[in-house]
Amino acid sequence: MLKRRDEKTVAKVIPNHNHSLLNKIGSRLGATMDRRAFLKRSGIGVGAGAVAGSLPFGMVRKAEAAAEGGAASGAIEIKRTICTHCSVGCATDAVVQNGVWVRQNPVFESPINLGAHCAKGAALREHGHGEYRLKYPMKLVDGKYQKISWDEALDAITKKMLALREENGPDSVFFIGSSKHNNEQSYLLRKWVSMWGTNNTDHQARICHSTTVAGVANTWGYGAMTNSYNDMQNTKCALYIGSNAAEAHPVSVLHMLHAKETGAKMIVVDPRFTRTAARADEYVRIRSGSDIPFLFGMLYHIFKNGWEDKKYINDRVYGMDQIKADVMANWTPDKVEEACGVNEAQMYKVAEMMAKNRPSTLVWCMGQTQHSIGNAMVRASCIVQLALGNIGVSGGGANIFRGHDNVQGATDVGPNPDSLPGYYGVAEGSWKHWCRVWGVDYEWIKSRYAEGMSTKAGMTVSRWVDGVLENPELIDQKAGNLRGLFFWGHAPNSQTRGLDMKKAMDKLDLLVVIDPYPSATASMAAMPGDPAGLNPNREVYLLPAATQFECSGSCTASNRSLQWREKVIEPMFDSRTDHMIMYQLAEKLGFADEFSRSHTLVKGKGGMMEPEMESVLKEINKGTWTIGYTGQSPERLKLHMKNMHTFNVRTLKAEGGPCDGDYFGLPWPCYGTADIKHPGSPNLYSTEKSVMDGGGNFRANFGVEKDGVNLLAEAGSHPVGAEITTGHPEFTADMLKQLGWWDDLTEAEKVEAEGKNWKTDLSGGIQRVAMKHGCHPFGNAKARAVVWNFPDPVPKHREPIYSTKPDLVAKYPTHDDKAGFWRLPTLYKSIQEKNADIGKSFPLIMTSGRLVEYEGGGEETRSNPWLAELQQNMFVEINPKAANDRGIKHGDQVRVMTPTGAKIQVQALVTRRVGEDTVFLPFHFSGHWEGKDLLQYYPEGAAPVVRGEAVNTATTYGYDSVTMMQETKTTVCQIEKLV
Repeated sequence: MLKRRDEKTVAKVIPNHNHSLLNKIGSRLGATMDRRAFLKRSGIGVGAGAVAGSLPFGMVRKAEAAAEGGAASGAIEIKRTICTHCSVGCATDAVVQNGVWVRQNPVFESPINLGAHCAKGAALREHGHGEYRLKYPMKLVDGKYQKISWDEALDAITKKMLALREENGPDSVFFIGSSKHNNEQSYLLRKWVSMWGTNNTDHQARICHSTTVAGVANTWGYGAMTNSYNDMQNTKCALYIGSNAAEAHPVSVLHMLHAKETGAKMIVVDPRFTRTAARADEYVRIRSGSDIPFLFGMLYHIFKNGWEDKKYINDRVYGMDQIKADVMANWTPDKVEEACGVNEAQMYKVAEMMAKNRPSTLVWCMGQTQHSIGNAMVRASCIVQLALGNIGVSGGGANIFRGHDNVQGATDVGPNPDSLPGYYGVAEGSWKHWCRVWGVDYEWIKSRYAEGMSTKAGMTVSRWVDGVLENPELIDQKAGNLRGLFFWGHAPNSQTRGLDMKKAMDKLDLLVVIDPYPSATASMAAMPGDPAGLNPNREVYLLPAATQFECSGSCTASNRSLQWREKVIEPMFDSRTDHMIMYQLAEKLGFADEFSRSHTLVKGKGGMMEPEMESVLKEINKGTWTIGYTGQSPERLKLHMKNMHTFNVRTLKAEGGPCDGDYFGLPWPCYGTADIKHPGSPNLYSTEKSVMDGGGNFRANFGVEKDGVNLLAEAGSHPVGAEITTGHPEFTADMLKQLGWWDDLTEAEKVEAEGKNWKTDLSGGIQRVAMKHGCHPFGNAKARAVVWNFPDPVPKHREPIYSTKPDLVAKYPTHDDKAGFWRLPTLYKSIQEKNADIGKSFPLIMTSGRLVEYEGGGEETRSNPWLAELQQNMFVEINPKAANDRGIKHGDQVRVMTPTGAKIQVQALVTRRVGEDTVFLPFHFSGHWEGKDLLQYYPEGAAPVVRGEAVNTATTYGYDSVTMMQETKTTVCQIEKLV
């Protein structure tokens, strides 16, 4: 942060500040205590009760007496829940007194967070009882939000939706889901959108790790973190690239620090010296966007010194010879230093550290994914780990830290434009599979879509703006432009090209925000824009959704473990749960019966009906065979939550007790039905264990040979105990018959399995029999170092769309422009060539990232007074030389300008954390627009405590060539002092 403010300043920023609070806390807690005692008696522990009467903002209010016939006055309940911020999965015990959440206790027995919390996790209660939430439905009328009833809102919204459908078809509306939804809500939203009749749906994963999912899945089978935060305790060397875990995933660093205590080495590669870098044994500064030169520069030394794992590569990897030839020819030390700025001596040192301290792990986050070649960057990271034999090994792995608390689960089973739940895709066979699960006729689903559109991937959240603004003749859908948009738990300031976004919002016919907070969408929609661009018929509605503390359900941490949240409190104010809102919209749109045919409805708030979350999870279990979301029944998950103390912290395996042998949270894949008790898979692709102990191998998903070269694992490479001791394709009914294992199925299983494969057999019999014989259901193949179906089969460095290095643009140009890419024309080379000399006007590389105090778009955390106090200003980090050259001093107000024409006003933080050519801005702020405070455009009483400029108001055009990931980590800017 820039500085801590004194109490007078805090009192101005946060009303009702209690100046005597610290004195009272000090006198009541006593003089000294050890760490555990402090945590237990601090604001996150039971000792908070000692100072409850002193806490400001009505955070802890006296519990009201129970109604007559209810619980006794003062009755206490403990509700176990999971932090709703990052993807680590920290547990908290909420203390509830007569329906009021009065305090929170650390869960020391959680194997994931061991009772620890970051600032956000320690302040969870305010998210549930927050006073700055959206309290009731509202409609924008003459530039101001007015309160309306739920009936009015739902009637008006659905009337407009049906009118748009009649005029332009179902593809005229885009639905942005949420990585804050639990698994059940995420799944229901994809189902709901399907029954509306469009694949135009997406969520935050598109703009944080879509390049990971695509790149990693196409390398070895599943697009997820291979190991776990806990397993990092077993590593001997960890390389973080594009990950500032100390601020983005603070509690995860606890496990790395334990590894360091036993001698593990830590390397941090980043354009910025971060808080994570401060813990490193070796810090490497690279130019933003040059990850491939760095990673292949490492490989150069690995290959040159013979440090690669030759047997592992022979047995389990396809195409490494082609990678080696490319690396040795194109990434010699001089070329590496030219492209990324790292000299030969340091490159050698880092390669040696990773090679001579195995098992070694590689961690990446959005610093690597958010580029126009993000798909190639993540594959380069995968290739490094394959060369070293680090995949499928405890202490090794590709430890990909996801962002939000349930972004992993929302990606797995939620609203993706190119797949149904479980990554089934949108081909006809995938639809027929899910129609069987949902109990609806495939022809009915097909009829809900415009002709031919059910099997076409939709637009992405990163490009909805162009779906509104683009020439309709260039859009690859019959509906033409988008006319309606739902922000269902999504922050618009997390997306690039803010100026264009404002234009798109103004042009819409319908804009609906469903969120516990009004989000930046509310103020952006209400603030004046270009009068000529405003649609006079536009309708804007805000619907108050309940938080995840006001409903139950499961969430999936980054390590693929599922945890069950108990409902802590009833939905506050006039909010309703997201799944209730889905059901009520479905009722008015005419598909409520089909929507809820395969799960149970129960009474929710006010006696209104809503889907039961346990029932929905069982529906997910019934259909999601691809990634093993079938064994995590609600009963098993709840048992894990009650018996956290039985799980080993290093291995995550239960040692005795009712969960004996399970891995905590049953990390997917947890194959078969819950009855066969697969324990979950703690480390993917590990041949060191049997399949029924969570072991595995690489997936056979790309055929059995390529140009005459074997793609299956070599003989002898298989999980422990496998009866097939060489590579083999995925299991099908025919394969069981050929092996003579068909009669291992029950008669009922035979009926269901006939003509099916391991992914589409709803009985689970094919998976059960494969594992009975020690074999992996998805086959046993080699990982692909060369991905022939991607734009660059061998990962290739290409300069960012906007680069300050014209000489490198000439050597490493971007891709050619594309037409009809995710339904939209997408520009690459035409923009890069037009802006080849952009560095003359905009010489600074602009990158962005997280702060420990805030999360995502920041609306909920900046509405939390306790967090708002910690970081009150939006800022830009600028190197002393760059600042001095511009006459800028620490603390000055400055203007950051980019090629989009945006001019955002922030405070200067002069620091050597960034290099002379780079500036850094956090991405959590909104509520200011090019120097203007938007307070008057928020609903009354629902504006965040802290507001500031959104960095993405100024970010530029640029999208990944496979997934349409936005390029936020490498754009260009100029900075001047505000006079």
